[in-house]
Amino acid sequence: MTSKLPNAQTSIFAVMSKMANESKAINLAQGFPDFDVSPVLIDRIHYYMQQGYNQYAPMPGVQELRTAIAKKIEKTYSVGIDEDDVTITAGATQGLFAVITAIVHAGDEVIYFDPAYDSYLPAIQLSGGIPVNINLDKDDFSIPWEEVARKITSKTKLIIINTPHNPSGAILSAEDIEELARLIRDKEIYVLSDEVYEHLIYDGEEHHSVLKNEELKNKSIAVYSFGKTFHATGWKMGYTIAPDFLTAEIRKVHQFMVFSVSTATQWALADYLQDSKNYEYLSKFFQAKRDLLLSLMKPSRFIPVKCQGTYFQTFSYREISDRTDREMAAWMTKTHGVAAIPLSPFYTDGSDHKQIRLCFAKSEDTLKQAAQKLCQI
Repeated sequence: MTSKLPNAQTSIFAVMSKMANESKAINLAQGFPDFDVSPVLIDRIHYYMQQGYNQYAPMPGVQELRTAIAKKIEKTYSVGIDEDDVTITAGATQGLFAVITAIVHAGDEVIYFDPAYDSYLPAIQLSGGIPVNINLDKDDFSIPWEEVARKITSKTKLIIINTPHNPSGAILSAEDIEELARLIRDKEIYVLSDEVYEHLIYDGEEHHSVLKNEELKNKSIAVYSFGKTFHATGWKMGYTIAPDFLTAEIRKVHQFMVFSVSTATQWALADYLQDSKNYEYLSKFFQAKRDLLLSLMKPSRFIPVKCQGTYFQTFSYREISDRTDREMAAWMTKTHGVAAIPLSPFYTDGSDHKQIRLCFAKSEDTLKQAAQKLCQI
């Protein structure tokens, strides 16, 4: 059999989590919280299950949830969208895959930025697209727009951006969004904007969604995650927002991938979104965790990279070791009992800048225990 993804390997997240379990290490590698989901939200799911909401939901998603999302977008970004432009997906990753599959044809070029979330490349390849990767600045993870301009060709069909950025924690500025709009003006190029950490923005900064730029809004797809927002990654609940002509194509793929997603959970989320306090606290909540981790790591030899969003903090270990980042992550896990993610697997070319990523979506005790071990290195 000829593999469609001959170079695909087991996800680094799975590799490091397995290693963490085997070594009984503190797992700051995989991006999931170790604290509970809101009992109010869980109670609402239980309520709808008891009420019999256990069969297929409508393919685009429960209307009440799509309406609640439209209202949330308007409240958060002062942007009006139609509920018919919202599609509920089985997590953001399924949404990303459906978007790429719907838009990219064989021979189309897709520009994306490394280090990149690991689902982008295989989705491009499975669609017959030609991946065009551009490395972000290794120090501040900013986009080199002059290189983007050079890489755009008549075959460019899609540009994928991610803000706040996983794995680095960097964010795009309003100027970045304006530059993107300028570069694709009058071109048949679409934008896929991965915005799953939209509410995790720190230091008084704001999230610059493509939806807030009128020019980009009409040719962009934004992807979001309830799992990231409400500490429930295992529920695999997300959604896409796109103009009607793109939404129609996305749903053609979506209906034959999963058709629809958890009915009771959709109804519960529709209720939970009514109170904006259920997500507006997140920036302050996670910034406190980031600040705690940075404070605890101050005595260490690790050098933090500026983190403005997500719940990931990148550190350089250049002053500690000349090991590759994979070797460093394995050594930290097995010898010092803390699992991290190396950044080189997020690069198409395997670039290794001696950086590792720690997830701080953890309890205060977990962060203190992990930092105590890391400060001994």
